[in-house]
Amino acid sequence: MPHGIRHLFIPGPTNVPDRVRRAMNVPMEDQRAPDFPSLTLPLFRDLKTAFRNEKGRVFMYPSSGTGAWEAAIQNTLARGDKVLMSRFGQFSHLWCEMAQRLGLDATITDVEWGAGVPLEEYEKVIAADRDREIRAVFVTHNETATGVTSDVRGVRKLLDAHSHPAMIFVDGVSSIASIDFRQDEWGVDLAVAGSQKGFMLPAGLSFLSVSEKALAASRDNRPKMDRSYFSFADMITNNDNGYFPYTPPTQFFHGLRTALDMLFEEGLDNVFARHHRLAEGVRRGVAGMGLKLQAVAPQWHSDTVTAIRVPEGVDANAVLKIAYERYNTSFGSGLARLSGKVFRIGHLGDLNEVMCLSALASAEMALADAGARIELGSGVAAAQAYYREQHAAAGESREAAE
Repeated sequence: MPHGIRHLFIPGPTNVPDRVRRAMNVPMEDQRAPDFPSLTLPLFRDLKTAFRNEKGRVFMYPSSGTGAWEAAIQNTLARGDKVLMSRFGQFSHLWCEMAQRLGLDATITDVEWGAGVPLEEYEKVIAADRDREIRAVFVTHNETATGVTSDVRGVRKLLDAHSHPAMIFVDGVSSIASIDFRQDEWGVDLAVAGSQKGFMLPAGLSFLSVSEKALAASRDNRPKMDRSYFSFADMITNNDNGYFPYTPPTQFFHGLRTALDMLFEEGLDNVFARHHRLAEGVRRGVAGMGLKLQAVAPQWHSDTVTAIRVPEGVDANAVLKIAYERYNTSFGSGLARLSGKVFRIGHLGDLNEVMCLSALASAEMALADAGARIELGSGVAAAQAYYREQHAAAGESREAAE
């Protein structure tokens, strides 16, 4: 008989804090009641703060992040529009596939699975687009399949350097509310996030943060894609008064209220610093075990998920099965071409150092049982040393400030 909890270290859905779960445990309510806007209007306002979007607005859709991807495209682009994209993992691949299925003329740059958005290649394409035909540039901020984070600000800089008017679309599903993201400052026009990652909720609610420029694009008179469920116009008409054009997931809103309160109580910059500290400890642990990351260089390291390459002759799927069945631990699997070669430790959301150490301990045992030559305790010890150093340094800083 299993005892204790099953440890969840996938990169989403993430652990839902008890405080959030309790907030969601409310009776069903009337989504058209006169006092319903007292719940929803502050959520729209505070979501803008989480995205650091002061000038635009945020939509909430009952969907996974994929729904918000589709909403972003359908409301601002038309069939045949030229867009610039890159593909370097399963989720950036799926975004490219969606763009093509929706009729966009996508220029796609394929990149090694372990690197990120290729700024130099993007700049070549942008510089060559003298007629300004490219309507949008797509950026997967954090590629969950490979543990890679890309430079969104760098894309804005190259567009500005060439005075190019293309909109920037960002997939921030596994980054926003965990990794630094500044929509207004970085000139991002449409940014997608999901409830089940850094926002610490169950899956089922997506967020789409939209700039004034993107809102204007959704209103212009060019031939557009058909849209209904995801229509900005329908959402705006209802959202302005605190309501929705269809039945919303009301219990999610109570959980979201508490999750946002938790993020703001900690402070967004502190949230980002915590995620970096925890992630770096995991990376030190992986190095301590003598293993390599899928990310090919430190510049690409993700602070929300680490993709770990298993040694030659070891099946990553066996590692996953052993971890789950023997040690009550769920890790993320290798996706598509990385199946059997990689397993992933998700370290985002409601997480602390000891939880990360337990992930490394379970990974060590599962790897050893699967045939890897792992010195038990090597990864845990490396992470422990790093976490202790970080807390000692933080304590010295506080004493100096006092």
